[in-house]
Amino acid sequence: MAKSSTLGLVSLGILLGCAPGALANSVAGTQTLSANLGANAKLSVVQPSVSLLNAGTTFANFTGAVTVQYKVRTTPSGSSTLVVNAASDFSPANGPSTANSDLTYTCSGATLGSACSGSQTVLTSSTTNVVTVGAGACSGSGCAGPNPNSVSISLTLVDSPTFKTGSYSTSLTFSISAL
Repeated sequence: MAKSSTLGLVSLGILLGCAPGALANSVAGTQTLSANLGANAKLSVVQPSVSLLNAGTTFANFTGAVTVQYKVRTTPSGSSTLVVNAASDFSPANGPSTANSDLTYTCSGATLGSACSGSQTVLTSSTTNVVTVGAGACSGSGCAGPNPNSVSISLTLVDSPTFKTGSYSTSLTFSISAL
């Protein structure tokens, strides 16, 4: 009887060892994927806040700098614009005012697109240009230039003897669009 059990186990092992190869099946399928990649843009302001500093001379302008990083993809016939505006006028009152064109800026070093030209005035009522990117442009891997792109903005605030003493502030809003 012991011989018969051993022979049965060996036979079962041989059958199981051969069965997967004899019963194997392989099926392949394909799936077509498509994605419509449109124009897109993203930005970030490097400094969370900026203190404008006075050079120390009497009634000299206050100055400071902001760096904005951006990524953009434009269509073959589109463009992208990075703009800025003041969220509100300076507060408290009786100091500098965007309504009086007291806050201006210049742009330099845009690594993609064209930086603004000359001195620009920061407004609350509308946006002003910082960078314009042309058609068929892109940022990132596979594109020319750095990732992300950046532009430097030099801010100038008038220091007038008519301003009351105190600390004044406003918030700048940067935005970017892409077509």
